[in-house]
Amino acid sequence: MRRINGTALIIAALVATVGALAFPMWSYADRSGTGQDNLNAASVATQWGPLSATDRDFLVKVRLAGLWELPAGQQAIERAPTKAIKDAGDHLVVGHSDLDKRARDVAAKLGVELPNQPSEQQQAWLRELSAASGQEYERKFANLLRNAHGKVFSLVAQVRHTTRNTLIRQLATDTNQTVLDHITMLEGTGMVDFDAIANEAAGGATASPTGPPPPNGNLPPQPVPASPTGQDQSFTSRPSTQPGPPTAINTNRP
Repeated sequence: MRRINGTALIIAALVATVGALAFPMWSYADRSGTGQDNLNAASVATQWGPLSATDRDFLVKVRLAGLWELPAGQQAIERAPTKAIKDAGDHLVVGHSDLDKRARDVAAKLGVELPNQPSEQQQAWLRELSAASGQEYERKFANLLRNAHGKVFSLVAQVRHTTRNTLIRQLATDTNQTVLDHITMLEGTGMVDFDAIANEAAGGATASPTGPPPPNGNLPPQPVPASPTGQDQSFTSRPSTQPGPPTAINTNRP
């Protein structure tokens, strides 16, 4: 009887050991919820390439941006006392009219349903602008619109980088140019509160910043210019920025 019990215990221990070794392999192979699983599950095939959930979300956000930023720009043209704000409003109207047409065309081809009303938050921003006047109106306009454009900028970059759909990639390229144009015009008003933007972004950050140590008052050594060293110097392309001071952006476009 003791021999039988001992044998049974040994067999049970072996079974438990094999099960423990096999379970991690089975659970890893069969698990769901990984980034790759989510990407595949949320993507649909189209003739222009896979369409992911992020792609569809991007399409909706482009549409929503136009639904509130276009009327905000129209209001600025009609109400703002300074030319800088009126010019920024003009770029918003022209840029989002163009982007909205492109987004609706892409959505129709891909079968994505788009909203016809701004979000609750966007409607609240429009009401906030309508209730303001004078310099208060201009400050609210510049900062609400600049903050909104800055936040969507990162989504545009993510979509442009990761999408496998050619229609979405082209729309992201067009959106990137338009958003940068609008950011430049809004900053050109001189009313953007960059401290408030930085503080809001820092409040939502989780990772510690990295980079060189802060300046200590001494001039650092001059870095070596990054320049071509090959024998063939017959370059034909030109920088995408305008000639002039660094970060100059061509705003003479829709």
